[in-house]
Amino acid sequence: MQARTSRSAPFFLVIAIAVLCAVGPVTAQDARILILKGDSLLRLEKPQRSLDYFDKAIEVDPSVNSYLGRARAWYMMERMDRFLLDVEQALRKDSTSANAHYQRALYAMRSEDPVRTEYHTTKAIELTTQPLLKAQALVLRGEARGELNRYALAIDDLEKGIANTPTDPEVLKTLGRLYDQEGRHADALGVLEKLCALEPGQVGHWSNRGFELTQLGRFEDALTMIEQALSIDKDEPVALSNRAYVYMMLDREEEAWSDIERSLRFYPSNPFALRTRAMLRIRKGDRSKACDDLTLAKALGGVPEVERLIKENCDTTSSPKRK
Repeated sequence: MQARTSRSAPFFLVIAIAVLCAVGPVTAQDARILILKGDSLLRLEKPQRSLDYFDKAIEVDPSVNSYLGRARAWYMMERMDRFLLDVEQALRKDSTSANAHYQRALYAMRSEDPVRTEYHTTKAIELTTQPLLKAQALVLRGEARGELNRYALAIDDLEKGIANTPTDPEVLKTLGRLYDQEGRHADALGVLEKLCALEPGQVGHWSNRGFELTQLGRFEDALTMIEQALSIDKDEPVALSNRAYVYMMLDREEEAWSDIERSLRFYPSNPFALRTRAMLRIRKGDRSKACDDLTLAKALGGVPEVERLIKENCDTTSSPKRK
């Protein structure tokens, strides 16, 4: 699906800790109470105040749970250096802690290290007995595998991760994008229908829904969705590009030209728009300018049919003769 470049990495920090047995040393019981108080403050979005309780928990019982409690506070405060130190300390104390591996995977993903993210989320999935933690680790691993272009595995992880909570918009956006990249346009369309219901004011959902309908050859339906997007933002360049393509496929070339020129004025580096303008130029017999558009679209990447259009319409074999 078409979208202007944006990258978001929405992950879920585990707040709940595994329930520990009631019987144990007094110090451990005290630490559990302190951790629970700290977590209560985190739920109230008061991480600075929670630090006092987590610090005391570490003094009383420097356990994996105490360090992970404080790590959650650091994460909420965006203190990733401190977060990493506490998570690493927790892993040194217990390399079989599923929660610690998950937290370490969070840091790896924030650091744009999908390989290490995949490693630690896999460990978390294998070690955890908590359904919530397993679901969150599956989602995070799916994100990482998507970054590694392992789309089929990424889709499988995300589908499993949201099986019981299929309404998180950020995860659905990722899943829809991966379906599209795998050519599963009907599945991508189903995701976008959910997104339009969840976030009806988001222009990108309607535009991408139109795009998937276009990929399925349902041009009139696509036009309805894209016009809904443009009713939210009349100058949204991706929606204009999508509508231009639909107009072209419906032989409404004058309207297609108007839309594509407006789209490229607002977003000149959109390879889909350049592809569409090239196709319109080919229809007019202006192959030279069409090939310029296709060459730029190829350099930008992301539109598979550009290679075919270049082979069919542009002479790439001849070269100037030397004198």
